[in-house]
Amino acid sequence: MVQSQEELSLEAIFNSSRYRSEYQSPVFWISKGDAYITIATSANGEKQLIKHKSKNDDTSVFLSSEALTPSGATRAIDVEAFSLSDDQTKVLIFTNSSKVWRSNTKGDYWVYDFKQSKLSQIGKEFPASSLMFAKFSSDNLKVAYVHDFDVYTENLSTGEIQQLTVDGSTTHINGTFDWVYEEEFGMRDGFSWSPDDQRIAFWQLDASHTGTFYMINNTDSVYSKPIPIQYPKVGQPPSKTKVGIINITDGAIHWIPVPGDPVQHYLPGMQWVNEDLLLIQQLNRKQNQLIVYSYQVDSGKLEKVYTEKHSAWVDLRYPDASSNQWDGNDLLLTDSNSAFLRMTETGDWRHVYKINIVTGEKTLLTPGDYDVATIYALSDRDLYFSASPNNATQRYLYSVPLSGKGKLKRITPESFRGINTYKISPNGKYAIHKHTNTETPTTSRLVRLPGHQSVTTLVSNEHLKGELAKLQLPTTSFFKVTTSEGIQVDGRITKPVNFDPAKKYPIVFNVYGEPWGQLATDSWIGMFDVYLASKGFVIIKMDNRGTPSLKGSDWRKSIYKKVGVINTRDQALAAEEVLEWPFVDKERISVWGWSGGGSMTLNLMFKYPELYQTGISIAPVSNQLLYNNVYQERYMGLSKDNMEDYIAGSPATYAENLQGDLLLIHGTGDDNVHYQNAEHLINELIRSNKQFDMMSYPNRSHGIYEGKNTSLHLYTLISNYLLEHNK
Repeated sequence: MVQSQEELSLEAIFNSSRYRSEYQSPVFWISKGDAYITIATSANGEKQLIKHKSKNDDTSVFLSSEALTPSGATRAIDVEAFSLSDDQTKVLIFTNSSKVWRSNTKGDYWVYDFKQSKLSQIGKEFPASSLMFAKFSSDNLKVAYVHDFDVYTENLSTGEIQQLTVDGSTTHINGTFDWVYEEEFGMRDGFSWSPDDQRIAFWQLDASHTGTFYMINNTDSVYSKPIPIQYPKVGQPPSKTKVGIINITDGAIHWIPVPGDPVQHYLPGMQWVNEDLLLIQQLNRKQNQLIVYSYQVDSGKLEKVYTEKHSAWVDLRYPDASSNQWDGNDLLLTDSNSAFLRMTETGDWRHVYKINIVTGEKTLLTPGDYDVATIYALSDRDLYFSASPNNATQRYLYSVPLSGKGKLKRITPESFRGINTYKISPNGKYAIHKHTNTETPTTSRLVRLPGHQSVTTLVSNEHLKGELAKLQLPTTSFFKVTTSEGIQVDGRITKPVNFDPAKKYPIVFNVYGEPWGQLATDSWIGMFDVYLASKGFVIIKMDNRGTPSLKGSDWRKSIYKKVGVINTRDQALAAEEVLEWPFVDKERISVWGWSGGGSMTLNLMFKYPELYQTGISIAPVSNQLLYNNVYQERYMGLSKDNMEDYIAGSPATYAENLQGDLLLIHGTGDDNVHYQNAEHLINELIRSNKQFDMMSYPNRSHGIYEGKNTSLHLYTLISNYLLEHNK
């Protein structure tokens, strides 16, 4: 029996597993990629580690649930992550985690010793769930970790613990980072062993002058509780940051003399090249100059290897549909560690250069009129990266020779239309390939490189596909519109089942529009869009200038000092073109977005009230001065130099122009875009006597997902508001 589209419900989407996507569990390469390990659930429901041979995906139990059961316990420890010693004789297991900012990075660590068939806990004298980023020394004799903002080592044979830093506190942070370094630079783990185990290099942040923002928990007690968070707002000084090197033998700490004011510069990268050489990346406060230094530990010689400048900003990790922003900022080393790779867009296109560490000589590896999206990995001869020279809505795997002499070669087969992402083995011979397009939920497979032959399918999402087959699904396609200012904008449109071009339809624009997100991509449309289409809506997503589309550097950088202005105008003028289509009902035009998309929604409703009748803004930045300094100053400059641009880009500036129906949604526990933004906007709307609707979600974070039925409630609210105001 074929299920009709009316049977699709939000309860089925959000409160059941019926339409839930299956995801690939994390893959940990070993033996340079000839094998990999995954965390799996055993027959008795407990965690175990499974080894897969890459050449044929033959599997075997690497570490059983029985081996993972502590002495005297009845159940195995719940493995959340793990790492192996270099010789694979020991496994370091992370469990019992707790949240720090957005991720669970505190927890307990256990070591399993294969030679002794022994499981033992490290740092057991410390409180439960309090260790961070434990890692083996290369000789497997010690483990280093962070506890209460100090760095420690522990001897695995004797259990002796050595405290290497002694000044750790919430304001003096050793071996990890503050909120803004994690959020905007993707940095969490703040120390590393030298290759010879004689030293540990680590970051120290002095956050004593960083302002404290207080969120308020009103619901867990009869008295309210302030929740403090160190959060540097626009114009406020960042944490003072430096890099130190600890001598493991005597505990002495030497601070690397990186030039410049440590408050007015960021140090978002540090890595060992060999036992005597470090690379350190430094960004100035405006983030328009990157310097890479080399530092010789024994001689103390610090040299400037590479300098990159831009009239707008310099990116460390380029946001893209094919990238993982939490992969860290390490530079990819090549040529026997004598050179590193740097992706830059100082020209018309984003390209990859090879930089010699000694001479600074640059070799262009990716010539041509196209953008590199993401660097993935190296093989013996080639660089693997993501690009899509002919279609900005898609991503594919390409390779070029590391010599800088050779042609661009597409690796992804033609049959995989859409967004393709890869996790490539260290030897460059295998990869976990994930694929999706507008009609296809994400699937993953193990492939051989460079031929892209499939070894095995890892995730097929057959259950979800089976449930989708019972539905009448909407159709999704792509379009381009050219605005009255000559800007060509890519768009994606989802039309209801049995779409009739002779009829008039309500339009829902889903927007984002800032440098960290692209919406009009050839990826699975998601169940909420399927649901909205089943209710008769046409859903449109468009990417304006400033979004990370592969359309050249000028496209992406043109938003500098114009966030909230140029992107809003592009969206509105593109919408004007769409509204001329014959099936569009100009009296039923809605817009909604989240975070930066929430800000975009407000700007569109306030600046172009003649176009949009209904808006839903979720967790918006209503005043750019209320957001964090790293993100906002990167794209807007320093407020002391151009305050007028901050005012011009902030939605609250134009609140008096509201004419349509506005629903404002925010979590009071949002540590990213503070609830303060909602209250600031509410005051402006009240001052202008503008009526609006709002919903606050107590103690929910930026994602508004915590607690029973929260997602169901939120999306029911969104859909009901759209339905009520588009009758």
